[in-house]
Amino acid sequence: MEHPNWSGIIPAVLTYFNEDMSINLEDTLTHVEYLLENDANGIIALGTCGENNSLEMDEKMMLLEAIVKQAKGRVPIIAGVSELTTARAVRYTKGAIDAGVNGFMVLPAMAYSSDLRESIAHFKAVADAAPKHPLMVYNCPAAYRVDFDIPHLRELAKIDNVVCVKEASGDTTRVSDIVNEFGDRFLVLAGLDPVAFESLCLGAEGWISGTVSAFPKEDHAIYTLVKQGRIKEALEIHRWYLPLLQMDAVPKLVQLIKLICKEVGIPGTNANGICRPPRLELEGDELKENLKIIHKAIETRPDLSKYGL
Repeated sequence: MEHPNWSGIIPAVLTYFNEDMSINLEDTLTHVEYLLENDANGIIALGTCGENNSLEMDEKMMLLEAIVKQAKGRVPIIAGVSELTTARAVRYTKGAIDAGVNGFMVLPAMAYSSDLRESIAHFKAVADAAPKHPLMVYNCPAAYRVDFDIPHLRELAKIDNVVCVKEASGDTTRVSDIVNEFGDRFLVLAGLDPVAFESLCLGAEGWISGTVSAFPKEDHAIYTLVKQGRIKEALEIHRWYLPLLQMDAVPKLVQLIKLICKEVGIPGTNANGICRPPRLELEGDELKENLKIIHKAIETRPDLSKYGL
Protein backbone atom coordinates (compact mmCIF):
# COMPACT_ATOMS: atom_id res chain seq x y z
CA MET A 1 0.00 0.00 0.00
CA GLU A 2 1.24 3.50 -0.83
CA HIS A 3 1.91 5.96 1.96
CA PRO A 4 -1.14 8.05 2.85
CA ASN A 5 -0.94 11.82 2.98
CA TRP A 6 -0.09 11.86 6.68
CA SER A 7 2.39 14.68 7.24
CA GLY A 8 2.62 18.13 8.76
CA ILE A 9 0.85 18.81 12.06
CA ILE A 10 -1.75 16.23 13.10
CA PRO A 11 -3.53 17.02 16.38
CA ALA A 12 -4.54 14.21 18.73
CA VAL A 13 -7.83 15.83 19.65
CA LEU A 14 -9.45 15.99 23.07
CA THR A 15 -12.85 14.66 24.05
CA TYR A 16 -14.79 17.14 26.18
CA PHE A 17 -17.27 16.13 28.88
CA ASN A 18 -20.18 17.74 30.71
CA GLU A 19 -20.43 17.90 34.50
CA ASP A 20 -22.43 14.65 34.45
CA MET A 21 -19.59 12.98 32.51
CA SER A 22 -21.58 12.70 29.29
CA ILE A 23 -19.75 13.69 26.11
CA ASN A 24 -19.92 17.40 25.32
CA LEU A 25 -20.13 16.94 21.58
CA GLU A 26 -20.58 20.63 20.82
CA ASP A 27 -17.34 21.68 22.53
CA THR A 28 -15.47 18.70 21.12
CA LEU A 29 -16.47 19.55 17.55
CA THR A 30 -15.90 23.28 18.09
CA HIS A 31 -12.34 22.50 19.14
CA VAL A 32 -11.87 20.19 16.15
CA GLU A 33 -13.05 22.99 13.87
CA TYR A 34 -10.68 25.44 15.57
CA LEU A 35 -7.77 23.12 14.80
CA LEU A 36 -8.91 22.64 11.21
CA GLU A 37 -9.16 26.40 10.75
CA ASN A 38 -5.60 26.63 12.10
CA ASP A 39 -4.30 24.37 9.32
CA ALA A 40 -4.34 20.92 10.93
CA ASN A 41 -3.11 18.44 8.32
CA GLY A 42 -5.09 15.57 9.82
CA ILE A 43 -6.96 14.56 12.95
CA ILE A 44 -6.27 11.73 15.37
CA ALA A 45 -9.63 10.88 16.91
CA LEU A 46 -9.81 8.77 20.07
CA GLY A 47 -6.13 8.59 20.81
CA THR A 48 -4.76 8.94 24.33
CA CYS A 49 -5.80 12.59 24.46
CA GLY A 50 -9.28 11.60 23.31
CA GLU A 51 -9.64 9.33 26.35
CA ASN A 52 -10.43 6.34 24.16
CA ASN A 53 -10.42 3.83 26.98
CA SER A 54 -12.84 5.91 29.03
CA LEU A 55 -15.56 5.64 26.39
CA GLU A 56 -18.13 2.95 25.68
CA MET A 57 -18.19 1.42 22.20
CA ASP A 58 -21.36 3.24 21.15
CA GLU A 59 -19.89 6.55 22.34
CA LYS A 60 -16.77 5.92 20.27
CA MET A 61 -18.78 5.29 17.13
CA MET A 62 -20.93 8.36 17.72
CA LEU A 63 -17.85 10.53 18.20
CA LEU A 64 -16.05 9.18 15.14
CA GLU A 65 -19.10 9.76 12.94
CA ALA A 66 -19.45 13.31 14.25
CA ILE A 67 -15.76 14.17 13.70
CA VAL A 68 -15.81 12.73 10.18
CA LYS A 69 -18.91 14.79 9.42
CA GLN A 70 -17.31 17.93 10.90
CA ALA A 71 -14.14 17.51 8.84
CA LYS A 72 -16.09 17.24 5.57
CA GLY A 73 -13.18 15.53 3.85
CA ARG A 74 -10.79 18.43 4.42
CA VAL A 75 -8.17 16.27 6.14
CA PRO A 76 -7.72 12.56 6.87
CA ILE A 77 -9.37 11.29 10.05
CA ILE A 78 -7.28 8.63 11.77
CA ALA A 79 -8.98 6.61 14.51
CA GLY A 80 -7.06 5.36 17.51
CA VAL A 81 -7.46 1.61 18.14
CA SER A 82 -7.04 1.05 21.87
CA GLU A 83 -8.86 -2.00 23.22
CA LEU A 84 -8.41 -4.64 25.91
CA THR A 85 -8.70 -7.58 23.53
CA THR A 86 -8.03 -8.33 19.89
CA ALA A 87 -11.69 -9.20 19.31
CA ARG A 88 -12.77 -5.79 20.60
CA ALA A 89 -10.14 -4.10 18.46
CA VAL A 90 -11.48 -5.85 15.36
CA ARG A 91 -15.08 -4.95 16.20
CA TYR A 92 -14.12 -1.33 16.83
CA THR A 93 -12.12 -1.16 13.58
CA LYS A 94 -15.03 -2.43 11.50
CA GLY A 95 -17.36 0.07 13.16
CA ALA A 96 -14.91 2.90 12.56
CA ILE A 97 -14.78 2.04 8.86
CA ASP A 98 -18.55 2.37 8.74
CA ALA A 99 -18.18 5.73 10.50
CA GLY A 100 -16.05 6.92 7.59
CA VAL A 101 -12.53 7.21 9.01
CA ASN A 102 -9.56 7.22 6.63
CA GLY A 103 -7.09 5.13 8.61
CA PHE A 104 -6.06 3.80 11.99
CA MET A 105 -3.47 4.44 14.69
CA VAL A 106 -3.07 1.05 16.37
CA LEU A 107 -1.93 0.51 19.94
CA PRO A 108 -1.06 -2.83 21.50
CA ALA A 109 -3.82 -4.50 23.46
CA MET A 110 -4.36 -2.63 26.72
CA ALA A 111 -3.65 -4.05 30.22
CA TYR A 112 -1.92 -7.24 29.06
CA SER A 113 1.71 -6.82 28.01
CA SER A 114 2.02 -8.91 24.87
CA ASP A 115 5.25 -10.44 23.56
CA LEU A 116 6.42 -10.04 19.98
CA ARG A 117 4.36 -12.91 18.56
CA GLU A 118 1.21 -11.75 20.36
CA SER A 119 1.69 -8.11 19.40
CA ILE A 120 2.09 -8.98 15.72
CA ALA A 121 -0.99 -11.21 15.81
CA HIS A 122 -2.99 -8.33 17.31
CA PHE A 123 -1.88 -5.96 14.57
CA LYS A 124 -2.53 -8.51 11.84
CA ALA A 125 -6.08 -9.02 13.07
CA VAL A 126 -6.73 -5.27 12.93
CA ALA A 127 -5.06 -5.03 9.51
CA ASP A 128 -7.19 -7.88 8.19
CA ALA A 129 -10.31 -6.08 9.45
CA ALA A 130 -9.33 -2.98 7.44
CA PRO A 131 -7.46 -4.25 4.36
CA LYS A 132 -8.08 -1.07 2.34
CA HIS A 133 -7.16 1.33 5.13
CA PRO A 134 -3.62 2.40 6.12
CA LEU A 135 -2.46 1.55 9.63
CA MET A 136 -0.06 3.46 11.86
CA VAL A 137 1.96 1.77 14.62
CA TYR A 138 1.80 3.79 17.84
CA ASN A 139 5.03 3.08 19.67
CA CYS A 140 4.94 4.45 23.22
CA PRO A 141 6.49 1.78 25.46
CA ALA A 142 6.56 3.99 28.55
CA ALA A 143 2.77 4.17 28.53
CA TYR A 144 1.73 0.89 26.91
CA ARG A 145 4.56 -1.49 27.90
CA VAL A 146 5.24 -2.87 24.44
CA ASP A 147 8.20 -1.53 22.46
CA PHE A 148 7.71 -1.76 18.71
CA ASP A 149 11.43 -1.87 18.06
CA ILE A 150 13.21 -2.96 14.89
CA PRO A 151 12.47 -6.72 15.36
CA HIS A 152 8.76 -5.90 15.77
CA LEU A 153 8.79 -3.63 12.74
CA ARG A 154 10.47 -6.31 10.62
CA GLU A 155 7.42 -8.48 11.21
CA LEU A 156 4.96 -5.62 10.76
CA ALA A 157 6.63 -4.71 7.46
CA LYS A 158 5.24 -7.97 6.10
CA ILE A 159 1.69 -6.61 6.53
CA ASP A 160 0.90 -4.54 3.45
CA ASN A 161 -1.31 -1.88 5.02
CA VAL A 162 0.91 -1.20 8.05
CA VAL A 163 2.58 1.85 6.53
CA CYS A 164 3.43 4.32 9.28
CA VAL A 165 5.11 4.56 12.68
CA LYS A 166 4.23 7.13 15.31
CA GLU A 167 7.53 7.08 17.18
CA ALA A 168 6.98 8.08 20.81
CA SER A 169 9.62 6.03 22.62
CA GLY A 170 11.54 9.20 23.51
CA ASP A 171 14.68 7.76 21.88
CA THR A 172 15.35 10.06 18.95
CA THR A 173 17.79 7.58 17.41
CA ARG A 174 14.76 5.45 16.54
CA VAL A 175 13.88 7.76 13.64
CA SER A 176 17.24 7.09 11.99
CA ASP A 177 17.17 3.42 12.98
CA ILE A 178 13.85 2.95 11.18
CA VAL A 179 15.03 4.77 8.06
CA ASN A 180 18.36 2.92 8.05
CA GLU A 181 16.63 -0.45 8.39
CA PHE A 182 13.60 0.03 6.16
CA GLY A 183 14.32 2.95 3.83
CA ASP A 184 10.98 4.45 2.83
CA ARG A 185 8.91 1.38 3.78
CA PHE A 186 7.42 3.24 6.76
CA LEU A 187 6.28 6.82 7.03
CA VAL A 188 7.78 8.04 10.32
CA LEU A 189 5.98 10.66 12.42
CA ALA A 190 7.11 12.37 15.62
CA GLY A 191 4.85 11.21 18.41
CA LEU A 192 6.24 12.57 21.67
CA ASP A 193 5.99 16.33 22.06
CA PRO A 194 9.22 17.00 24.06
CA VAL A 195 11.40 15.42 21.36
CA ALA A 196 9.31 16.34 18.30
CA PHE A 197 11.77 19.08 17.30
CA GLU A 198 14.65 16.60 17.30
CA SER A 199 12.58 13.99 15.45
CA LEU A 200 11.64 16.48 12.74
CA CYS A 201 15.28 17.49 12.34
CA LEU A 202 16.15 13.81 11.89
CA GLY A 203 13.60 13.35 9.12
CA ALA A 204 10.20 12.66 10.63
CA GLU A 205 7.60 13.67 8.06
CA GLY A 206 5.08 15.03 10.53
CA TRP A 207 4.17 15.57 14.15
CA ILE A 208 1.25 14.03 16.00
CA SER A 209 0.85 16.47 18.86
CA GLY A 210 -1.14 16.85 22.06
CA THR A 211 -0.22 20.39 23.05
CA VAL A 212 -1.16 21.56 19.56
CA SER A 213 -4.71 21.67 20.92
CA ALA A 214 -3.78 24.94 22.63
CA PHE A 215 -0.93 26.19 20.45
CA PRO A 216 -1.52 25.21 16.80
CA LYS A 217 0.36 28.16 15.36
CA GLU A 218 3.49 27.36 17.36
CA ASP A 219 3.45 23.70 16.26
CA HIS A 220 3.15 24.77 12.63
CA ALA A 221 5.92 27.33 13.06
CA ILE A 222 8.38 24.76 14.36
CA TYR A 223 7.45 22.27 11.63
CA THR A 224 7.66 24.86 8.83
CA LEU A 225 10.96 26.32 10.00
CA VAL A 226 12.57 22.89 10.32
CA LYS A 227 11.40 21.89 6.85
CA GLN A 228 12.81 25.17 5.50
CA GLY A 229 16.15 24.42 7.15
CA ARG A 230 15.81 27.35 9.54
CA ILE A 231 16.84 25.24 12.50
CA LYS A 232 18.10 28.02 14.77
CA GLU A 233 14.80 29.88 14.51
CA ALA A 234 12.78 26.71 15.10
CA LEU A 235 14.93 26.00 18.14
CA GLU A 236 14.05 29.41 19.63
CA ILE A 237 10.36 28.53 19.58
CA HIS A 238 11.03 24.99 20.77
CA ARG A 239 12.92 26.22 23.85
CA TRP A 240 10.05 28.53 24.80
CA TYR A 241 7.58 25.69 24.23
CA LEU A 242 9.48 22.87 25.96
CA PRO A 243 8.03 23.25 29.50
CA LEU A 244 4.57 22.74 27.98
CA LEU A 245 5.69 20.00 25.62
CA GLN A 246 7.04 18.07 28.60
CA MET A 247 3.50 17.88 29.97
CA ASP A 248 2.71 15.52 27.08
CA ALA A 249 5.17 12.93 28.39
CA VAL A 250 3.76 12.21 31.86
CA PRO A 251 0.89 9.99 33.08
CA LYS A 252 -1.41 13.01 33.60
CA LEU A 253 -0.92 14.37 30.10
CA VAL A 254 -4.66 14.47 29.38
CA GLN A 255 -5.45 16.51 32.50
CA LEU A 256 -2.51 18.79 31.77
CA ILE A 257 -3.38 19.41 28.12
CA LYS A 258 -6.99 20.13 29.07
CA LEU A 259 -5.70 22.54 31.72
CA ILE A 260 -3.51 24.29 29.13
CA CYS A 261 -6.50 24.65 26.80
CA LYS A 262 -8.61 26.00 29.66
CA GLU A 263 -6.02 28.64 30.53
CA VAL A 264 -5.41 29.64 26.92
CA GLY A 265 -9.16 29.93 26.34
CA ILE A 266 -9.91 27.90 23.23
CA PRO A 267 -12.41 30.01 21.22
CA GLY A 268 -15.99 28.82 21.33
CA THR A 269 -15.63 26.15 24.01
CA ASN A 270 -16.08 26.01 27.76
CA ALA A 271 -12.82 24.03 27.93
CA ASN A 272 -13.77 22.95 31.44
CA GLY A 273 -10.92 20.49 31.89
CA ILE A 274 -13.17 17.64 33.03
CA CYS A 275 -11.83 14.13 32.47
CA ARG A 276 -13.57 10.84 33.08
CA PRO A 277 -12.40 8.93 36.14
CA PRO A 278 -10.06 7.43 37.00
CA ARG A 279 -8.53 10.66 35.70
CA LEU A 280 -9.27 13.52 38.09
CA GLU A 281 -8.63 17.24 37.67
CA LEU A 282 -5.44 18.55 39.23
CA GLU A 283 -5.55 20.23 42.62
CA GLY A 284 -3.35 21.63 45.40
CA ASP A 285 0.34 22.19 44.85
CA GLU A 286 0.33 20.11 41.68
CA LEU A 287 -2.22 22.44 40.14
CA LYS A 288 -0.41 25.59 41.32
CA GLU A 289 2.95 24.44 39.96
CA ASN A 290 1.56 23.59 36.54
CA LEU A 291 -0.47 26.80 36.34
CA LYS A 292 2.71 28.74 37.01
CA ILE A 293 4.40 27.06 34.04
CA ILE A 294 1.39 27.59 31.79
CA HIS A 295 0.94 31.25 32.69
CA LYS A 296 4.62 31.97 32.15
CA ALA A 297 4.39 30.41 28.68
CA ILE A 298 1.31 32.44 27.82
CA GLU A 299 2.96 35.66 29.02
CA THR A 300 6.14 35.00 27.02
CA ARG A 301 4.46 33.58 23.91
CA PRO A 302 6.70 34.34 20.94
CA ASP A 303 5.75 36.76 18.20
CA LEU A 304 5.66 34.48 15.18
CA SER A 305 5.51 37.40 12.77
CA LYS A 306 9.25 37.91 13.31
CA TYR A 307 9.76 34.61 11.47
CA GLY A 308 7.58 35.70 8.57
CA LEU A 309 4.95 33.12 9.46
